Amino acid sequence: MRERREESPRAARPGGELDALQRRLADFAAARRWQPFHTPKNLAVALSVEASELVEIFQWLTPEESARVMDSPGTAGRVEDEVADVLAYLLQFCQVLGIDAAAALAAKIDRNEHRFPVPEESTPDSPVRHSPE
Repeated sequence: MRERREESPRAARPGGELDALQRRLADFAAARRWQPFHTPKNLAVALSVEASELVEIFQWLTPEESARVMDSPGTAGRVEDEVADVLAYLLQFCQVLGIDAAAALAAKIDRNEHRFPVPEESTPDSPVRHSPE
C-alpha cells in the first residue's frame, strides 16, 4: 500500500479546487485526530454508506418524480448534502491512496471514448445502450 499523502500531486497547479477541498478535509480530520480511522477500507465503506443514503432519496420515486427532485427545497437540500458526503469521502479515499481523482476520471473517459465509439448512424432520437461503467 502506498504511503498516505498529505497533499495530492496536483496541489502545485493553480485553481485546483479538488486539491483545496482535499486539504480542507485533511485539516478538518487532523484537527480532530481522525487520521487513524481514515484507512482505505473505512473510507470505502463510508463512501458506500453515503452513496446508499443518496440512493434512498430516489428509492420509490418514478422517473418523472426523480427528474423533479431538485424542485423541492427540502429534498434538494438532502440531495446536496448526500452528494457532498459522497464527494468528501471519495476525495479523502483518493488522498489516502495517492490517487489524482481528476486524472483518473480523465483517463477513464479516454478509455470509454475508445471502447464505446459514437455510432456512425446516430441521431439525437436514436436510443443507444448505456454502459454500466
